[in-house]
Amino acid sequence: MSIRDVYIVDAVRTPIGKFGGALSSVRPDDLAAHVVRALVDRTPDLDPARIDDVYFGDANGAGEDNRDVARMAVLLAGLPVTVPGVTVNRLCGSGLEAVVQAARAIALGDASVVLAGGVESMSRAPWVLPKPERAFPAGHQEMYSTTLGWRMVNPRMPAEWTVSLGEGAEQIADKHAIGREQQDAFALASHRKAARAWAEGLFDGEVVPYEGVDLPRDESVRDTTSMEALAKLKPSFRADGTVTAGNASPLNDGAAALLLVDEEGLRACGREPLARIRASAVTGIEPQLFGLGPVEAVQRALGRSDRSFADLAVMELNEAFAAQALGCLAEWPELDPAIVNPRGGAIAIGHPLGASGARLAGSVAHQLAAAGSGTGVAALCIGVGQGIAVVLER
Repeated sequence: MSIRDVYIVDAVRTPIGKFGGALSSVRPDDLAAHVVRALVDRTPDLDPARIDDVYFGDANGAGEDNRDVARMAVLLAGLPVTVPGVTVNRLCGSGLEAVVQAARAIALGDASVVLAGGVESMSRAPWVLPKPERAFPAGHQEMYSTTLGWRMVNPRMPAEWTVSLGEGAEQIADKHAIGREQQDAFALASHRKAARAWAEGLFDGEVVPYEGVDLPRDESVRDTTSMEALAKLKPSFRADGTVTAGNASPLNDGAAALLLVDEEGLRACGREPLARIRASAVTGIEPQLFGLGPVEAVQRALGRSDRSFADLAVMELNEAFAAQALGCLAEWPELDPAIVNPRGGAIAIGHPLGASGARLAGSVAHQLAAAGSGTGVAALCIGVGQGIAVVLER
C-alpha cells in the first residue's frame, strides 16, 4: 500500500474573541459551522458532496458543543447530510489532532477530501453538577466550571500531577530560571508582533469575520501595553510568583478549519495548495510539566520528516504561558527564536483551546505559501502532560 501525499488547500479562522467579549453571544457549533461554510465557499470548484469527512477538535464538549460538534457544524453549514463528522479531544492539542487524523485518513487512502479544524467557546462553557452518591441528598451539592482546568479530579491522582496550569508554568519557570522580566518581555513582543501583523494585513487571507458581530480583529491584542504596565500586574498563582495575567494566554472564543486533500482532491478543487503535511508526533510528559510537552514532540516530528531545526523557516508554538514557551525554547538551543511566532502568539492572539491547533497549522501553511517555499512546524503543549507537533512543507 502506497502512502499518499496530503495537501492543505486552504485554511481559515475567525477573529479570536476574548472571554465575555464580542463572540460570547455565538454558540460554538455556529462558530464551527461558520469556518466550515467559509472553506467551502472559498473553493467553488469543489462539490461539497465530495467531502469524505469532517474532523473537529473540541476540548470541552460539556455545553452547546456536545453531541459531536463536527457533525453539528456540517448540518448547520448546509453541507449535504451525506457528509459525516467526528469530534476529537486532545485538550489544547485538539485542533491539531483533528488535522493529524484527517491527514492520516487521506494518506492511507480512506479519504480524498477532508475538512479539519477546531472550536471553543470558553465564554459559553457551562457549569456542571455531578450526580449525587445517593438519591434525594439533603445537603448542598458542588458545581464545577468547565471553562478551564481540572475538575472532578480522581482522588487516586497524585497531588503533584493535579496542580493548576499556572502553577505548572511556575514550576517550568523555576526549572529554567525564567524570571518575571523575561516573561513580560516575551508577552510584550507577542502583542507587538500581532498588532503589526494586523496592521500590515498579514491575516487578511485567513481570517473570516463572523457576520453580525463587530470584531474586525483578534480581541485580546493590546497595542498599547508596555513593560511598565505588565510589571504592575500581580502574580496569579503564587504570592511571590512570576506568572501573571499579562504573560499568560487569556480565555477565548473562536474556530479554525483547513481543507485537506490528496492529488485527486487537489484536481477537484482547482487550486494551488498552500503546503503539504510531512510528519507529525505526539508525546507524553509529567502532567505538571505539561508546558514542555512540545520539546520531544517537535524533535520526533522533525526526525520523521528528515528535517532539523536548521531547515525551518517558521515555527508556530502555542503560547499558553510565556514561561512555558520560553522553557521549550531553552531546550531547543539550535532553534533560531526569531522564526518563532513572527505574527504574534496566543498571549496576544488568544487561545480558544480546541481551535488553537488548527489556527497554528493554518498560520504555518499561509506563511509558507507567502514565502513560496520552506519548512514549518506547528506545535502545542497540552494539559495533563502531552505535546503535539506537525511538520509542513511547500
